[in-house]
Order: sequence, then structure tokens, then C-alpha cells
Amino acid sequence: MRAFQSSVTGLGFPGVGAVAGGQQRPPTPQRADQPTLLDEQDPCYRAPMSTIKQFQVTFDCAEPARLAGFWCEVLGYVLPPVPAGFATWEDYHRSLPPGEQVDYFACSDPSGVGPRLLFQRVPEGKVVKNRVHLDVRAGIGLVGDERLATLEAECARLVALGAVHVRTMRADGENESCIVMQDIEGNEFCLD
Repeated sequence: MRAFQSSVTGLGFPGVGAVAGGQQRPPTPQRADQPTLLDEQDPCYRAPMSTIKQFQVTFDCAEPARLAGFWCEVLGYVLPPVPAGFATWEDYHRSLPPGEQVDYFACSDPSGVGPRLLFQRVPEGKVVKNRVHLDVRAGIGLVGDERLATLEAECARLVALGAVHVRTMRADGENESCIVMQDIEGNEFCLD
């Protein structure tokens, strides 16, 4: 993840002018050098703030259970409990009639802090770079050689799980190091 320095307040994003309870803030003055993203007269700009505070991240994929298992290893997430009477999820899935077989699989953060990840089977394969990716925050608070060594160690662990090291982006005086990777189905993510 490369540094993104901006203040959202006053940029005209929907809900930015709102506060809890649907009250409205007065418009923030626009700097002359700042592009207008939405007209302040746009009804979206003055809409009440969303009450949604949780989200899940959904991956389209070919093998939902396998990809969920990979991300459990990456993030320390857990799979849901196996249904009674079955030793593994694979045993459970094999027991289902062909028309009822599951086309999705989920995993979650055992602490409840991180978002749930859902993996859904789709017929088409991945053909282009992801427009959204996960940044796996392995180097929080670290800088320089210590950060790079931590990221490289995590990269080696994930490569052993089947991930692919795409490239290492070294610190350049403005941004700290990060490592671009792909998961076992080619989805891009960064070690940051």
C-alpha cells in the first residue's frame, strides 16, 4: 500500500457533511486548488451518515473452500464449525446431492474485529488485475531494514502456503517498503 495523504472532509463524498443521528454539518469551504468531486447541491452530499459499520469482503473464485483455508492461514482467521456428524467440511460437501452443493465458503476473524471473508464460486476465471485488493498489515510501526525483514519473512511463509511473490517495492524516501503478492488463485494483495 502506498501512502495516500488527503483529508476526506469537504471533498464532497456522500455523507461526509453528516454527523451521527442524521444531523447535517455546514459545508466545508472548498480550497481553490482542490477539485470538486460532487456538487454540494447534490442530494448525496447532504445525505445522513450510514449506520452500516461492518462489511464482508467477497472473492470470486474457482475453489471456495481451498481459498478460504489459504486466507485463514494468512490472517489467522477461522472456518465455521463443521456440521455435526462430519469430520471435515469436505466430507460434508461430498454428502450433499449435486443440486445442493455449496458454491461459497466463508471464514472470519476469531476476535470479531476484522471483516468476514466470503469466497464464492464463479464459472469464469480471473482475467485482469483486481481493482480492489487486501493489504495485509504485517509491518505496522516498523520502518527501514526492520520493516523490510519482517515483510520478507512473512512473504516466505506465504510462498510456502502457495502464494506468489510478484515484486518488492523498496522504501523510496517517501513511501515505506511493501511486497506485492498473489494468493493461490492469482488475486493480488500486498504485505504492508
